[in-house]
Amino acid sequence: MSERVSESEQLEVEKPEVKKRLESVGIELDSSRRAASFVQVDQQPARISSFLESVEVMSIRDALEKYDWLHDYYWKIVKRDQDKYTKEADSEDVNGYFIRSLPGKKVEIPVEACLYLRTAKSTQKVHNIIIAEEGSELNIISGCTSHPGVTSGMHLGITEYYVKKNAKLTFTMIHSWESDVEVRPRSAAVVEENGVFISNYVLMNPVKLVQMYPTAYVEKGGTAIFSSIIVALENSIVDSGTRAILKGEGSSAEIVSRTISKGGEVIARGHIAGEAPDVKGHLECRGLMLSDEGKILAIPELEAKYPNVDLSHEAAIGRIAEEEIFYLQSRGMSKDEATAAIIRGFLEVDIKGIPEMLKREIDKAISLVEKDLF
Repeated sequence: MSERVSESEQLEVEKPEVKKRLESVGIELDSSRRAASFVQVDQQPARISSFLESVEVMSIRDALEKYDWLHDYYWKIVKRDQDKYTKEADSEDVNGYFIRSLPGKKVEIPVEACLYLRTAKSTQKVHNIIIAEEGSELNIISGCTSHPGVTSGMHLGITEYYVKKNAKLTFTMIHSWESDVEVRPRSAAVVEENGVFISNYVLMNPVKLVQMYPTAYVEKGGTAIFSSIIVALENSIVDSGTRAILKGEGSSAEIVSRTISKGGEVIARGHIAGEAPDVKGHLECRGLMLSDEGKILAIPELEAKYPNVDLSHEAAIGRIAEEEIFYLQSRGMSKDEATAAIIRGFLEVDIKGIPEMLKREIDKAISLVEKDLF
């Protein structure tokens, strides 16, 4: 029996203040622009729709009931006892989404998934599984946010990604929380032979704490690309890391982060491990300080277990150069306009292999909050 979407939850999603929050994280609920939609409010699905036969979308509870084989994927690359937060998420009331592209199918139009925190001082427990079957292509926009006025609470999100042989998965996560919300995602990906996994993360709003360290295990000829854009406002702590374990010959990884402190604290971690011959990896972390009160700590790590690997990293933290502002002012900009232009340029990340439609969604999400921030 499929999990019922209650009428009250459906109506909740249609409220103007809720739709505005959804739009701020790329969720449109428009069948002409999305391949499928999933919205969960606290622990209850509020919208489940699939507009293409080539993609499956359902709640994780329904999926585990429908497919016995899915238990072979559930809690397999993220461990139940990894820490106290995974243990807390391993409970009967956990819910989340299951998204799967069918073998050989190209789902170029994005699938959207939103996890919406509605109840103040509550803990939203989520477990998601995403499978891009062999030879398929899947693009997902995941928007996570909280209801206006819900300034406190916790989001525990477990996500397991499976990119099969010759498949491609592009996953873009946009977060928009409130000042006293704690967010602790726990996620991992398996990228099989010649698979491609592209993960993008955007956070530009207040949050009490974000703490995450997603890991990709990359097999022969596979590729993992991680890109993140993070702005830490006053009183925010963002401990964000990414790890790529290159397990197969000829596999590769790229980790690129742009971090800005406007009074908040950022810990930018990156780790690439070469565990097979002929692997390549590059790690790039750049930070921009816009406040005397903030802090950015960059921790790049490279690890090689074979002599014929190609691993590199670059890290830089600084402030806006006065000469850059003076130059733009000489071209007719005000100081504020010049500062905003430099920041926008800093935040631009060339994400390789991302579909143009998805790139527009990221740009739109960034522009929505830039007006308020800068």
